[in-house]
Amino acid sequence: MALLVRVLRNRISISQWVPVCSRLLLVSHTQGQWGRALSGTSQWPQMSQALACGGSIVDIQLSRKYHTTNKLSSTKDSPQPVEEKVGAFTKIIEAMGFTGPLKYSKWKIKIAALRMYTSCVEKTDFEEFFLRCQMPDTFNSWFLITLLHVWMCLVRMKQEGRSGKYMCRIIVHFMWEDVEQRGRIMGVNSYILKKNMMLMTNNFYVAILGYDEGVLSDDRGLAAALWRTFFNQKCEDPRQLELLVEYVRKQIQYLDSMNGEDLLLTGEVSWRPLVEKNPQSILKPHSPTYNDEGL
Repeated sequence: MALLVRVLRNRISISQWVPVCSRLLLVSHTQGQWGRALSGTSQWPQMSQALACGGSIVDIQLSRKYHTTNKLSSTKDSPQPVEEKVGAFTKIIEAMGFTGPLKYSKWKIKIAALRMYTSCVEKTDFEEFFLRCQMPDTFNSWFLITLLHVWMCLVRMKQEGRSGKYMCRIIVHFMWEDVEQRGRIMGVNSYILKKNMMLMTNNFYVAILGYDEGVLSDDRGLAAALWRTFFNQKCEDPRQLELLVEYVRKQIQYLDSMNGEDLLLTGEVSWRPLVEKNPQSILKPHSPTYNDEGL
C-alpha cells in the first residue's frame, strides 16, 4: 500500500501557467522531471509546447543548454595578441603624447620602420601597376601605389601591441619625409609643395579609413574603397578592380603569415606579384636574419 501511494505521488503532475502572447499557457510536468531539472545548473527542464498565437504557431522549447551555440571558426575568431600591461607612469606619459618604454629599443624599431617603408617604394613593381591598372606615370600615381602598400604594412604592425603602433607612426613619418624630398627634387615651388602636402595628408587619412572599412567588409566593400581612392572614381574596367581586390587580399594574408617579432626587428617585407603565375604558390616566407651589431 505504501509503495502504491509513493508511485501515485511521483506521477502527480504539477501545472504552471506561463504568459505567452497575452494568453496563459498551461504547462504540465511531473514532479520527478522538475526535481531532475532543479538538480542541474546548466540545463532547463525538458519541455516543448506549441500553441496558436495570433494565427501563428509559437513553439516553446526550454531544453537548450547555456553556451552551446555552434559557431564556425573564422579569421576574426583567431587568438589575438595580448595587449602589454603597462604601469601607471607609462600610461600618464603616453596620455601626454610621449612614448613610454617599449619591448625593444626605439632605435631598433626606427631602423626597422625605415626598412619597411623602403620595401614599399623599392620592392614594388610600379611599372606593372601603371600597365595593368592603366595609370599615368606621374607623381600622384606613385603616391597612390605607395600609400596602398604603406597601409597594408600599418594593418600588419598594429597587431604587434604598443611597439607595433609606435612603428606605424615612424613609417608614416618616413613616408612624408620621402614625399617632401621627392617634391623638392622635382623642382616644385615650396608654397605649392606645402599646399599639396596638406591636401595629400587629408587624402591619406581618408584613404586609411576607407581601406580599413573595406578590408573588414566583403569584396564589394573593398572594391568600392579602391575605386574611390586608388582609381579616383575613374575605373571603367571591372577586371582592374577585381585584380586589385585579389592583390590586397592575398597580400594581407601573406603579411599575416610573417612573424611579428621579425618584422619589429628587421622590417623586411616582400611583396607578392600583382599577377600570380601560380595562385597556389603563396607559402609562408622564411624568417629574415637580424643583425643588431652596433645598435
